[in-house]
Amino acid sequence: MIATINQDDKKFIVDFSRPIDISRAVEKKGVKAWGVNEPVFEPVKIGKWIGEVKQGGSVNFRNVFFNPHGHGTHTECVGHISSEDYSINKCLNKFMFFSKLISVSPQNIYGDAVVTKSALSLLIREEFCEALIIRTSGKRKKNKTENYTNTNPPFIHEDGIRFLLKKGVNHLLIDSPSVDRESDNGKLLAHHAFWEYPQNTKQFRTITELIKVPASVKDGYYLLSLQVAPFENDAAPSRPVLYKLKTELLKK
Repeated sequence: MIATINQDDKKFIVDFSRPIDISRAVEKKGVKAWGVNEPVFEPVKIGKWIGEVKQGGSVNFRNVFFNPHGHGTHTECVGHISSEDYSINKCLNKFMFFSKLISVSPQNIYGDAVVTKSALSLLIREEFCEALIIRTSGKRKKNKTENYTNTNPPFIHEDGIRFLLKKGVNHLLIDSPSVDRESDNGKLLAHHAFWEYPQNTKQFRTITELIKVPASVKDGYYLLSLQVAPFENDAAPSRPVLYKLKTELLKK
């Protein structure tokens, strides 16, 4: 399926038949963070009945125990850091965004891998970028079974977050477990800066973490489809999907 969208003075042609999935699944022995154990998938047992076909049940009927922040790609709202109850299922009510993918080399600052304002300003010069996808480089190779716990992954400096807000970013995606330092004594400076919480809370903004962008995918502009499981919770598993854009100047 081919479609066109307009952005500023340009027309973009989108091919929906070639999606680029940048999510990580919730799965046994999959990616994890924050000290959580592996997710649990277990058949329901009621009396002598069991919800697993290979054990004699009529259907597969499993309970799943997982943590949305610690297992796989997830999207979160301001409810992640607020005393008030905010749900990602209510805060996110748009699902398609004009986006930009950038690859950033974090700066080594006292042993931390930090995505700085200066690094971001070299890659984002336009005035408006509704959704930004950050692929960090220069760190150890990621793989399907990676455990991020106690590895101090790359994070974004709060000044970098404020710079992104000035560029119009409302939806931020990154391949690390968090936009903040793994251990920061609960300050979560980047989270607070992004949602401007609690002084001027922007509950429509979202952060998506633990994405995985294939190396073959080039930096540039994409149409982003951000699909989130309908959990009434601060965060939920999500599947961000990119679609390539072909550009044509609009006739004036």
